[in-house]
Amino acid sequence: MILALLNLILFGIGLVVLIPKNTWKKSLDEYKQIFSYHSVYLVLIIVVVLIHLLEVNILDTITTNIIGYNFTPNFQLIEDGIVHWFSQHWTSSLVYFFVFIYIGLYPFMLWFTLLYFIIVDEKKAMKTFAYSMIGIYAIALPFYLFFPITNVYNHYGTPSALNMVIPTIEQFFYTTTTNNNCFPSLHVAVALLLVKTVSLTNNKRFIYLTYFCAICVICSVIYLAIHWITDVIGGILLTVGVFYVINHFMKET
Repeated sequence: MILALLNLILFGIGLVVLIPKNTWKKSLDEYKQIFSYHSVYLVLIIVVVLIHLLEVNILDTITTNIIGYNFTPNFQLIEDGIVHWFSQHWTSSLVYFFVFIYIGLYPFMLWFTLLYFIIVDEKKAMKTFAYSMIGIYAIALPFYLFFPITNVYNHYGTPSALNMVIPTIEQFFYTTTTNNNCFPSLHVAVALLLVKTVSLTNNKRFIYLTYFCAICVICSVIYLAIHWITDVIGGILLTVGVFYVINHFMKET
C-alpha cells in the first residue's frame, strides 16, 4: 500500500515535471503507431523480467543446492568488513533516505522511464534499453545461478534496514530477488542503464534525475549493507561492457 501510494505520487510529479508539454498533441492514430513500434521492445523487456522471476522463485534454490557452496567468505576476505561498518553507524535520516531510494525512487524510475520512451516516442532510447537489458541479464544470470553471494546484512546477521523502515517489506522484496543474487549488482547495472538511455533524449531534467538516482542507488546498496563493494564494481563493469557491445551493434545495423 505504501509503495503503491509512493509510486502514484511520483507518477503525478513525473507527468508534470518530466513529460514535455507538446507530447499530448499527437492524434490517436499516431499513438497507435508509436505503441506498435515500442511494443516489440517492451515484450523483450517483459521476457527478461519473467526469466528473472523464474530464476528467483524456482531455479535459484535448485542450483544453490546442487553447488552446495557459498562464495561470500571470499568477498569478506577481500573487503574485510568495510560495508558492514556502515551498518554499525546508521543514522535514522540517512537510513530512511536510502530506503526511499532503494525501494521507492529506483523501481519508479524503471517503469516510468519505459513509459516516457513510449509516450515521447524515443525510439533509439527504447531500443538501446531493451538490447542492453538483454545483454546485462544474459551475463548476470550464470553468476546468480552458479556463483551464490549472500548479501552483507544477512551474512553478518545484521537487522534489515528495509524492514526497519517498512515492517514486513522483505516478504515482497524477496519475491523479486534472493539473498544470494548479489554479484554483479543488478541495481547498479540498471541504474547506469537508465543514465545511458535517458541521455539519448533531450530532456535535461530527466537526465539529471537519472544521474542523481544512479549515484544514490550505488550509495544506498553500500550504506544499507545490501551489496559488497565487489558487487558494485561488477555491476559497473558489466554495464560498461554491454554498452560498448550494444553501441557497436547498433552502429553496424
